[in-house]
Amino acid sequence: MVAALSPPRILPSGDAAITVEFSRTIDEEANRRVLALDKLVASAGLAAVTETVPTYRSLLVHYDPLQIGFDALGEKLTELALQPLLEAKAARRWRIPVAYGGENGIDLEDVAKALNITPDEVVARHVGGDYKVAMIGFTPGWSYLSGLPSSMQMSRRQNPRLLTPPGTISIGGIQTGVQCLAGPSGWHLLGRTAVRTYQLGRDPTFLLEPGDAITFAAVDEKTFAEQDRAAEAGAFVAELIAS
Repeated sequence: MVAALSPPRILPSGDAAITVEFSRTIDEEANRRVLALDKLVASAGLAAVTETVPTYRSLLVHYDPLQIGFDALGEKLTELALQPLLEAKAARRWRIPVAYGGENGIDLEDVAKALNITPDEVVARHVGGDYKVAMIGFTPGWSYLSGLPSSMQMSRRQNPRLLTPPGTISIGGIQTGVQCLAGPSGWHLLGRTAVRTYQLGRDPTFLLEPGDAITFAAVDEKTFAEQDRAAEAGAFVAELIAS
């Protein structure tokens, strides 16, 4: 017998959006329900819904309040959220190349010391992880990944940096991430990838989607430089190994 799903919390987010909350913490099962509801809302064709934004633990639903009220939409979203979860289709899987350490990963040595292992072991553990895109946000293309091995989980930096390079691959808390654009970060920088998860003028503009599976592969600095030039010209660089 399939266990009954618990109802989500339906919360107002201003006068034209609803937050459907499945958990108050980062939770793999909650994220699965978020992504399932996102697909259900899209397939339901609700005319009043203008946009959905999936996160780790909740789905933000923007809507036109002139077409539907908060209570009516909340009831519909709850109904959809309580539908039995279908077996997930095989996710797209990407292999993302990373140049670890040196100027590309200035925190690699410090992370190794904090974990009491060698830098090579840090890289091996990170490459050996099996990750999923849980959400995209903060800046365009910033992909938050679940699945960081427990042996690599560590607190974020006490002093965040105001600027970190584009393409940074970093870890923070129980997460790892792919940062597309240069920006501030309090995470530990392990390396860089040439992959542009967001690039205007390219089709698709956003390469990764919530639910995609990710593996990393270590490359040397020469390969990184070559891939960076190719990516600047519009190449994906990331390898689609399953779809």
